[in-house]
Amino acid sequence: MPRIAATLGDPRALTGLGARQVVQAGPATLGFVDGEPGFAEGPWTAGPLHAVGEVVLHNRAELLAALARAGDPVAPETPDGLLLLLVYRSLGADGVKAADGMFVMVVADGPDLVVIRDHVGARTIFTARSTTRLGGTWAASTSLRAMRRLPGLDTGLNLGAVRSFLTFAYLPGDETLLRGVHEVLPGRIVRLRADGTAHEAVFWEATEAIDEGPDEATTAGGHTATLRALLERATSIRLPAAEPAAVLLSGGVDSSLVTALAAKLHDQEVRTYSISFGHELPNELAYSGLVAAHCNTRHRVLSVSGDAVAARLADTVALLDSPVGDPLTVPNLMLAEAVAGDGMSVVLNGEGGDPVFGGPKNLPMLLYELHRDDPSPDARSLAYLRSYRKCYGDLPMLLTQDTLRALDTEPGPERFVAPYLSPGTMRSHLNRLLHCNLRTKGAHHILTKVERLTAARGLQGRAPLFDRRVIDHAFTVPPRLKLAGTDEKWILKEAVRDLLPATIVDRPKSGMRVPVQQWLSGPLRELADDVLLGSRTSGLFDPVTIRAWLRGEGALLPRQGGKVWLVLTLELWLRAYDVV
Repeated sequence: MPRIAATLGDPRALTGLGARQVVQAGPATLGFVDGEPGFAEGPWTAGPLHAVGEVVLHNRAELLAALARAGDPVAPETPDGLLLLLVYRSLGADGVKAADGMFVMVVADGPDLVVIRDHVGARTIFTARSTTRLGGTWAASTSLRAMRRLPGLDTGLNLGAVRSFLTFAYLPGDETLLRGVHEVLPGRIVRLRADGTAHEAVFWEATEAIDEGPDEATTAGGHTATLRALLERATSIRLPAAEPAAVLLSGGVDSSLVTALAAKLHDQEVRTYSISFGHELPNELAYSGLVAAHCNTRHRVLSVSGDAVAARLADTVALLDSPVGDPLTVPNLMLAEAVAGDGMSVVLNGEGGDPVFGGPKNLPMLLYELHRDDPSPDARSLAYLRSYRKCYGDLPMLLTQDTLRALDTEPGPERFVAPYLSPGTMRSHLNRLLHCNLRTKGAHHILTKVERLTAARGLQGRAPLFDRRVIDHAFTVPPRLKLAGTDEKWILKEAVRDLLPATIVDRPKSGMRVPVQQWLSGPLRELADDVLLGSRTSGLFDPVTIRAWLRGEGALLPRQGGKVWLVLTLELWLRAYDVV
């Protein structure tokens, strides 16, 4: 299926986006962008409203019942997109908040264009405002390539976004690498008006409401039982109907618990998929194999070679609307191909455990807070940027002097995390960190990568741990039950302890060890040299620094490979989008 696009203003602008029109509604034109993998459907009509979208709902029965109570009953077989439109028409923002699913929708509403994005960011959409001789035009699309073609918009390179990417390894907020194009944030309804103004309404945001029981045992027991019920619901509503369930299984506790719940709840076979970079390298295959045997799944291990990564990296990066400096992109795409090749349409994953329940990467910031002696308002945000250990501290020597001078007037990347880390947002500092992780890395790295790479092979990638009700409950759990001493995600582990071997539940998180440095020294060496030092480079980076990094010089170890990977990924993306 294609992706969606819409314009408000010049009716010819939709064609300029490379989209075909499916409905004209007053000043709005709605259409589809063919040739790009997506899940576009529609158009749907509800009274005066017309819409297109990419919509999958997980709680249809609840929404049908809500419409019936509101005196607006609809047929049970109503398509997901039309159902969401009817919920929006009858119940407004509260109705959208009640919808569980993965969705973006554009609605022609009288003189306005309304853009809706789901709670956590499982699907992504962009907006921009252009000006031609016929006046101003709004555009919205799930395709950044389409936005690049918007007539009257100067979509040159956004240097501020370059700095953000090198800091985070993804773009953490509403900015894109295209000047003038913005990403709609999750949990928002944005109303675009013909006069050029836009009104953003938040229909859902994580809220801290810590619930303490009369004693520690009652508090822990109550929260554990509630979380277990919510996890079962979140997994159950995401299981495919009348086909086997596929789960990406790393062997960590998060993907293992999703596997165990799927095996417990599904009425069909469960198939699990893991990746191997070679038995000579440290891996978690023993753990994923243990879980597969324990849960009686049909297990498949996919071997990923450095040669395969080198051959496929450029094409894989080109599938992403915004670059992700994650060396697992090619392996993730290969896993999607394996699942699709086995005839399945849905694949579950264990993403979300760390940003929702307190993974170990929060520890450096918690230690910083314990010993912080800098009272400045920006100190906490700058420490958060440094904690990523990407290229933030290397920017003065990594970027050319011209690039650095151009960045002098650009706002810094700390603006994307400061709103979540300020003392007034949540009482618990751990919860502030989790909220920040959820709204930055969760929405703009994890979920967008999963969606783009699975959609590229016709799959729906579903993440039960990013379920909105699971998240809501997580922010009622006392922080000491999420990070119990140094035992991260304690409450999550306790909720599923009876489903998994103790070896899986109690082992510390190690993460998937990707042999980036080995790849860059071997099969990726020629590609890296050509892309980073050849004649087609962007000119953003100091070639002296790049040469030193490629030779392994300087004080980069042990994260040298990861930093080179970031720069390589960015250069490949810029080529794919023909930005510089």
